[in-house]
Amino acid sequence: MAAPVRFLTGITTTGTPHLGNYVGAFRPAVEASRRPGTENFYFLADYHALIKCDDPARVQRSTLEIAACWLAVGLDPERVLFYRQSDIPEVPELTWLLTCVTGKGLLNRAHAYKAAVDRNTAAGLDADVDVTAGLFMYPVLMAADILMFKARRIPVGRDQVQHIEMARDIANSFNHLYGELLVPPEAQIDETVALLPGLDGRKMSKSYDNHIPLFAPREQLRKLIAGIVTDSRAPGEPKEVEGSALFQIYEAFASVQETQRLRAAYAGGISWSEAKQALFDRIDGEIAPMRERYEALIADPARIERILKAGAEKARAIATPFMAELRDAVGLRNLAAVAAPKAKAAKAATPAFKQYREADGRHYFKLVDAGGRLLAQSAGYASPQDAGRAVARLKREGFAAGEDQLQLAAGVTADQVAAALRQFAAD
Repeated sequence: MAAPVRFLTGITTTGTPHLGNYVGAFRPAVEASRRPGTENFYFLADYHALIKCDDPARVQRSTLEIAACWLAVGLDPERVLFYRQSDIPEVPELTWLLTCVTGKGLLNRAHAYKAAVDRNTAAGLDADVDVTAGLFMYPVLMAADILMFKARRIPVGRDQVQHIEMARDIANSFNHLYGELLVPPEAQIDETVALLPGLDGRKMSKSYDNHIPLFAPREQLRKLIAGIVTDSRAPGEPKEVEGSALFQIYEAFASVQETQRLRAAYAGGISWSEAKQALFDRIDGEIAPMRERYEALIADPARIERILKAGAEKARAIATPFMAELRDAVGLRNLAAVAAPKAKAAKAATPAFKQYREADGRHYFKLVDAGGRLLAQSAGYASPQDAGRAVARLKREGFAAGEDQLQLAAGVTADQVAAALRQFAAD
């Protein structure tokens, strides 16, 4: 039986979740957690929150609210690993190990850092005004969150894909120096997830102050929906669904049949007040049972604390031994311990890739057999990350994935190289 595929999702603990978060993150994540053949990790990214927020009470309150939201919408802590980032001390330790192999040039290209620099430059200020090391190092901490648990798939929006690509680069840099210990992740983009418009038609966001809190009291929900911007068409006049924030929000909650009925009602001249009442009924019908669970959880923070501590215990059962392996790999070792000779023998019993840099400044790798004999030599690559990705493809897909990039050693056949690569796939 194939090993389950690990997925990992985190949410930063600043602010209170809104309906856009529910539609775009909470609901699809809970549905995904029930898929067979997967192992799912969900965490509260409170270390990340410190980059954005310096109000301790707000960080604590947001952590409570977001944990309660996850549980209220149906996340089952018995079938997933649900934990708080700051309860896993191995994560910041791994962050430092990764920091030591991450090039500053890579971090210079991070979208958040570049946006801050661009704002300062446009304002005529020094490029790094109000830019903290936390903001600059954010991608490394995110990489540690992922790589700590060998997560293969990371559900993200398109604006977060760069961070997953950076995590891959960081993993490859570490593996290049210390062996194939970290699993480079892949971004998982769900094109069917809805982006919810806010009350004014722009993307729903707390920064625009156009959001609807996920568990707003019933009458507050009614009032907010009544404030959704619509046009001036009177009752009886046909209305356009295209560009209608009200219709788009309804569509994100309703079934196909319900959506078709509202589309027909738009064409038939439904009044805006009727359409807003239909939207309220549909959202409240889905959210009300969750709201009741949420309010019970918020009233019992000790229960949430117990759930998170239990989740951290399960997560650390994975993280602690893996961290010990990583510490050993980088040389943070017991000085009285002697390397076991059989470990070296085990390593010598299989083919291996060797990466290196030549005087021309380009990066190469070679494939050697179990006895150290050269089998094949690569072409040159512009960066160690490019070379590492080529190695990963060969291990995963075999000789055909890089035939045009490999030069066979004298006396070596393509079949011999293919056989050596099959050993990596088998492992």
